[in-house]
Amino acid sequence: MNATDAITFWDEVHAAREPATEPRPNARLTEYLTGLTPGDALDLGCGEGGDALWLAGEGWRVTAVDISAVAVERLAALAGARGLGDRLTAARHDLHTSFPPGEFDLVSAHYLHTPLDLDRAAVLRSAAHALRPGGRLLVVDHGSAAPWSWNRDPDIRFPTPREIAEGIALDPAGWTVERADTRRRVATGPGGQTAEVTDHVLLLRRTA
Repeated sequence: MNATDAITFWDEVHAAREPATEPRPNARLTEYLTGLTPGDALDLGCGEGGDALWLAGEGWRVTAVDISAVAVERLAALAGARGLGDRLTAARHDLHTSFPPGEFDLVSAHYLHTPLDLDRAAVLRSAAHALRPGGRLLVVDHGSAAPWSWNRDPDIRFPTPREIAEGIALDPAGWTVERADTRRRVATGPGGQTAEVTDHVLLLRRTA
């Protein structure tokens, strides 16, 4: 599938949903980052924008990117309505072909999964290199498929956090793994249904 098809796919996914008025931040984001000194943050695959809005509300200067112009335009409108437009920049960006410029104290990649072609390890490697010394990369992946997931393949295997770190292949002299956890929680689906799901959490810090 080419880039145009990917853009169309995700635009249609977001356009089919009612615009979120109160998007929630992901549980692992608030769990791991509450109390961290704010700086410059990059949200990869921002979707409805719950993470980006929470970060901006906590004092971070946020760049939020998504391949879908529908998602980006809705997030920009929400940020403006909440008075966060000066701390949150939403931009359409195709991670398949390029990476957002700049240096960051935090890069967040929550559930950066897609049924389309994407070299995720290369994207996360670029994210790690975009960190300032002392900055952190937080990667939260599905460790199980929720009942409402678009991917219900019973044979799918979810890489562990350590395997994800190995795939990024960073020099240990410049980056360290702070956490590599498998966590369970009760999640709520788009229709209000609930289920216990597994999260794979990888937290990397740039040391040099």
